[in-house]
Amino acid sequence: MSVPPNPSYLPRIVDHELTSRLASLGAVLIEGPKACGKTETARQRAASEVRLDIDATAREAASVDPSIVLQGSRPRLIDEWQLEPKIWNHVRRAVDDSRAAGQFILTGSAVPADDETQHSGALRIGRLRMRPMSLFESGHSSGEISLAQILAGDSPRSGDPGSSVSSIVDRICVGGWPSLQSAAVPDALVALRDYIDDVRRVDINNVDATRRDPERVLRLLRSLARNIATSAAITKIAADTNGPDGELSRPTIYNYLVALERLLIIEDQPAWQPHLRSKAQSRVTPKRHFVDPSLAVAALGTSPAGLLADLNYLGYLFESLVVRDLRVYAQANDAEVSQYRDNEGLEVDAIVKSRDGRWAAFEVKLGGEERIDEGSRQLLAFAERVDTSRAGTPALLAVVVASGYGYVRNDGVVVIPITALKD
Repeated sequence: MSVPPNPSYLPRIVDHELTSRLASLGAVLIEGPKACGKTETARQRAASEVRLDIDATAREAASVDPSIVLQGSRPRLIDEWQLEPKIWNHVRRAVDDSRAAGQFILTGSAVPADDETQHSGALRIGRLRMRPMSLFESGHSSGEISLAQILAGDSPRSGDPGSSVSSIVDRICVGGWPSLQSAAVPDALVALRDYIDDVRRVDINNVDATRRDPERVLRLLRSLARNIATSAAITKIAADTNGPDGELSRPTIYNYLVALERLLIIEDQPAWQPHLRSKAQSRVTPKRHFVDPSLAVAALGTSPAGLLADLNYLGYLFESLVVRDLRVYAQANDAEVSQYRDNEGLEVDAIVKSRDGRWAAFEVKLGGEERIDEGSRQLLAFAERVDTSRAGTPALLAVVVASGYGYVRNDGVVVIPITALKD
């Protein structure tokens, strides 16, 4: 089947990454949560396609002879390939036989239970992580400040993009899901509650053919939502999942977390462990995040009014929104996003570090001079602790806020509105 053009397609940052990888590799696997836009992004480059999630005939044929679904103009898109995992080795063999780049694009919204077959894809099948849309991709950021320029050492500035806490709350509730970008906030909330319902009732069982109690899964999802952007321990999560049958056991929680990770629904933020000048010891516990903060809102069944009535919790959701966007922008710059916390209580919300060693540190605050001052103090204290002779000098220390101008403070810390940031 040929791929028809989609005039309503919103360009994604990973478009360039996909083009680059197809130019050097025989196949590219795009992985991301369902509904994040993988298929439409892949279709922009595909010459033909087979969609295993909606084409029962093709799936049946693939179960008998996977090579059948590889036939077609190249690049050929194989959508939701993990529904027939045997396809992986056939793609690898076809790439070896053709000895040409840009043969296949695979998409998957879950990591198969048996992942061993994927190890043989080295130098043949590249992996590309895709997440829900950032604010820049969805048209809610002016893009005046570039992460690439930040890592290059530029001092960024921007005008006031005109955002407000209320408008940011709407973006948190709607999320970065392409199909919801034109939806009214109440309609998006309903759709995302259905999304959570599908995850707990259907998807989490299909990921490895294991039956899980949907009510217990919901209790875990709600606990993760309440503890978003924190380093909540399993013991705390267990206590927070108390129900008619008591707390969820540790083995149950670990089992559910692994399934949610394989569905690419949750994505923890690892700890950065730089060389320090002081005797402080950095913590290794990751922070807990959904792949998009809208899923936390949906799991709790709250609304913009509810979030505005609890600014403390809103602050955590805003941090998760910023981390989501930083991950999208960092990936485009061959960088990763981590966080810092030590045994003396000093924390930094996000560290972006590129593979060549350049790094920048970010504190996330909704806004207000006092909160910006607080974030600035934390960043400066952190910079003093890092042994820059070994870790390098930070390219930038910045407080990310919900609204206002982008500017450099007298202490050298930069204030960046999230609605001015791009890759």
